[in-house]
Amino acid sequence: MLASKKDIINELQKNILHWQGIKVALADTKLFAGLEPVESAFPNAVFPTGAIHEFLTEEPEHAAACGGFLGGLLQVLMQQGGICLWISTARSLFPPALKTFGVNPDRIIFIDLKRERDLLWAMEEALKCGSLAAVVAEVSEMSFTESRRLQLVVEKSRVTGFILRSSTKKLSATACVARWKITPLPSELENGMPGVGFPRWNVELLKVRNGNPGSWKIEWQAGAFRPLIYKKVKQLRREQALQAG
Repeated sequence: MLASKKDIINELQKNILHWQGIKVALADTKLFAGLEPVESAFPNAVFPTGAIHEFLTEEPEHAAACGGFLGGLLQVLMQQGGICLWISTARSLFPPALKTFGVNPDRIIFIDLKRERDLLWAMEEALKCGSLAAVVAEVSEMSFTESRRLQLVVEKSRVTGFILRSSTKKLSATACVARWKITPLPSELENGMPGVGFPRWNVELLKVRNGNPGSWKIEWQAGAFRPLIYKKVKQLRREQALQAG
């Protein structure tokens, strides 16, 4: 028998996820180093793959920040040799910038369509290909029915999908596992170092299915994500060590 109410609730949550078609890795499997604070917001504290994630990018600077953050996610998702499809009518991404996040642009197939109404159809067809690592689509709007169709597809193919949604005037519920908002933060130079600092973002999870929304400040450094609070603690310890020495 289950030992406590907490155990019962955890078991019910796992059953609900299974019924909804959301399968996550084991709780001790961490895909994205440095994103542990963000992953803790998801069920089982693991980033859900084989699901649809929605990102709000209503401003150009938000789209640019989101492109960088996605680059860090794609680096991990594409480690096993898979490729990614990026579908849009007016691409917001500058492909060479992906190298900053460890992704070679030639491993991404860019599909530029003329009509907005073809975007989600193309994404749905792409998500049926189980050999892909991920599919990204830039759209203006998406209904619950359209998001549900995409979710049903990835439940079979196990491909991870990312929707970059530029219009937020008619936001409604979707079948996506999470709704994100990535905004840029000013970078900070290392002491005595010239040039430009590392990319930084304010990462918000506005909605999480069976999880806990939240907000975190994340930096990209040395080929991985780093929570800024971790960096501040590390810097403080270094300063204390110098003073003690």
